[in-house]
Amino acid sequence: MQYIFPLLAVMSWAGNTVITKLSSGSIEPTEIGFYRWVWAALLLTPFVLRQTLRSWPLIRPNLLKIGIMGTLGMAMFQSLMYFAAQYTTAANIGIVQALIPAISLVLAVWVLQQRLSAAAVIGAATAFIGVLVVVSNGDVASLLAQGINRGDALMVLAVLSYALYSTLLKHWLVPIPALQMLYLQMLVAIVVQLPLFLLQPKTGLNAENLPLVLYACVAASIVAPLAWMHGVRLMGPSRISIFFNLMPILSLFVAALTLGERIESYHWLGTGIIIAGVLVAERWKAPV
Repeated sequence: MQYIFPLLAVMSWAGNTVITKLSSGSIEPTEIGFYRWVWAALLLTPFVLRQTLRSWPLIRPNLLKIGIMGTLGMAMFQSLMYFAAQYTTAANIGIVQALIPAISLVLAVWVLQQRLSAAAVIGAATAFIGVLVVVSNGDVASLLAQGINRGDALMVLAVLSYALYSTLLKHWLVPIPALQMLYLQMLVAIVVQLPLFLLQPKTGLNAENLPLVLYACVAASIVAPLAWMHGVRLMGPSRISIFFNLMPILSLFVAALTLGERIESYHWLGTGIIIAGVLVAERWKAPV
């Protein structure tokens, strides 16, 4: 029963890679990014607002930290994904996200002052090689000559943003309940994205893009985080982290089934290398 929650979260996020790709042809990136958090915050407000106001004495001294984390983890990460979807595939979006755990481990050495381990070095390097295999379409040599495409480059920036967010979340340990923290970060994302939303051209909501916005709002922004948080409480952060490694595989299948994207051999190779790197980093604790 406890496995249902992390699986639900990972499947919702894998589905969001397809929604992100579909949105590239039907709604502006700034629009879906803004509407997503506005509607998610509105849905949570009746359940969270009162408790959040009561927590103001704890929130006030941590406003800057909440602002930074909301900007990195909600506004920047999601916005960069929507812009990346205009230039790369849903499969690549899902696979590059698998780099998050490895980068987080490396950042933990720098930010959290955790002891450097052989696992962090070897695992992160291995996962990075896996991403290179994917973004180069299986030809790493050509990547050196031609460079990375714009969409994959934006996804790497998005992953760096979220990895830093995850690290700061552990570093600062803001004493606010998880659901209230999620709600506050949504509000930050709304404020941060508002100027760009107002300045950029708009497609407007219609029958084609409304279901995409609703999925991003409900499944990816509320259901997935809540399921993940509940899973962490039941299983602990170490045991549940392994489920995140299912993301690239699920993204491949979902993209193939819904978008008709072809799964190439380099997708499987890159995914396998990334997962191997993350597993080495998580399971092998020998210090350097």
